[in-house]
Amino acid sequence: MYEYKGVSLSIVEGDITKIGIEAIVNAANNTLLGGDGVDGAIHKAGGPTILEQCKKIGGCPTGEARITTSGNMPSKYVIHTVGPIYKDGSRGEDRLLYNAYYNSLKLAKEYNINAIAFPSISTGVYGYPKDEASKIAINAVTDFINKEGGIEEVQFVSFSKNDYLLYKKLLDKRFNNN
Repeated sequence: MYEYKGVSLSIVEGDITKIGIEAIVNAANNTLLGGDGVDGAIHKAGGPTILEQCKKIGGCPTGEARITTSGNMPSKYVIHTVGPIYKDGSRGEDRLLYNAYYNSLKLAKEYNINAIAFPSISTGVYGYPKDEASKIAINAVTDFINKEGGIEEVQFVSFSKNDYLLYKKLLDKRFNNN
């Protein structure tokens, strides 16, 4: 666990659909109607309520975020955000990915959500390089804490041991916990 300006930051290895926290973030596609990876797992675990609410929302542009309840999952909310499909890194993918994290936190703050868990957005089928994506994720979260505040806990949820170790290495380096 890491402490940054009164905010608890942590890395969890596991299944984000089983995390008992106020809000989990879904790495969604633009339709919000379910897909592969984290998106499919969240829709499956949450049940039909999430899909019904997403249909009413009507989609989400890349880099933005929308919110629903969590259906059958232990969290209270799902914040759906759309990260970029990685092409070559020269098409603004970094800014869009940063915005996906930052805007998820802004939406959490609007709903008075104090604790949020993020998957590694855009690093699955969207092909974002994990090293770069994890740095962007950490920068977006720390920038949000610096500029906006209003959040107490952020978890980075890694589905694999390698992703867990990548985040741990970056957070150790950033917060000097060697």
